[in-house]
Amino acid sequence: MHTDAEWKKLLTPEQYQVLRQSGTERAFTGAYWNEHGRGVYLCAGCGLELFGSAEKFDSGTGWPSYWKPFKESSVHVTTDTTFGWVREAVECARCGGHLGHVFDDGPKPTYLRYCINSAALKFVPAK
Repeated sequence: MHTDAEWKKLLTPEQYQVLRQSGTERAFTGAYWNEHGRGVYLCAGCGLELFGSAEKFDSGTGWPSYWKPFKESSVHVTTDTTFGWVREAVECARCGGHLGHVFDDGPKPTYLRYCINSAALKFVPAK
């Protein structure tokens, strides 16, 4: 979609570090970990609808957590073997930006916890 130089111009340094370099923000520091408003969370890179507030839950981890994406086709899950262990990384299906990781310790009905960086998101409140 964009060159690396274009992404650097389009994103804040924190967004670039998370979305394009697979970084992670510190727990309890992101804009949305404690957001409880109704609305939709978009990819901060390309604007794709990723998660809805109805699927958000308080995981106690310090990152926004969701039990399912807005649409299954909104995200891609890939294998992440950095740091010497296997995790499932979550990427935006449109721009390929790194969003966070998905774990199998979430609530019913999916038992999944999409643990997402606030820097990768843009919240649009419901009208």
